[in-house]
Amino acid sequence: MIEYRDVGKRFPDGTVAVEHFDLVVPSAKITVLLGSSGCGKTTLLRMVNRMVEPTTGAVLLDGVDVADEDPVALRRRIGYVMQNAGLMPHFNVLDNIATVPRMQGEPKRAARASATALLRTVGLDPEIAQRYPSQLSGGQQQRVGVARALAADPQILLMDEPFGAVDPVVRGELQRELLRLQRELAKTVVFVTHDVDEALLLADHIVVLGARGRIRQVDTPDEIVGHPADDFVASFIGTDRGKRALRIQQTPAGPVVVDESGRTQGRLIESSSETMSGTT
Repeated sequence: MIEYRDVGKRFPDGTVAVEHFDLVVPSAKITVLLGSSGCGKTTLLRMVNRMVEPTTGAVLLDGVDVADEDPVALRRRIGYVMQNAGLMPHFNVLDNIATVPRMQGEPKRAARASATALLRTVGLDPEIAQRYPSQLSGGQQQRVGVARALAADPQILLMDEPFGAVDPVVRGELQRELLRLQRELAKTVVFVTHDVDEALLLADHIVVLGARGRIRQVDTPDEIVGHPADDFVASFIGTDRGKRALRIQQTPAGPVVVDESGRTQGRLIESSSETMSGTT
């Protein structure tokens, strides 16, 4: 479990990124920090592995203050995926993935065997194992980045807008892959994004952030869309516009759901329970 206790961050130039932030991140779930640029979400994420040190307050992992842990050892047991994958260009795919286990003392052959298995786990063909990052597509690089983050079997996976630099089709594939991995591996994932649709798709819980890391609402995607806490959340989520401002329209073929522009988003069908109740 990750816990933030009255955390604040003031940078040397005087910029206050976060102040008085309190949050408990549940284990084995995907928690998404959602907010616009500059709201402090990446700062909060990087406090977990001490890439950023809080000015005030504390971040705890299973009740232990991360400030009391060696930062290098801490980072090696926490998976971290960034937007540009961050692969080492002079290492091939297999050695990129095996880096952390090797640093932790795992024999080279065993680390490479585990890395090969992880390629399959993230949906890649092991035949790319000897390629270098420059020989991979953007989507492949991101999958390798996820595999590397999982290589030491961490309980915590930090993801900082990991799919923001790929095209929409690949982004959708990577999002679905993350959901599959989470079902199979049950990691504690903290995911940073400014994309509302991505947050609603991936999250078990969403933390909507305002300026300086102020929490405006923490809830499930369904509750945030259905019951936004205030006008700020409603506006940010867009409950009153676009594809979330939906209404039913009758057509000769039956009722359909349309957005605010009248574009059809889907059709209404009877659920199996409604069908059964109508036939009994």
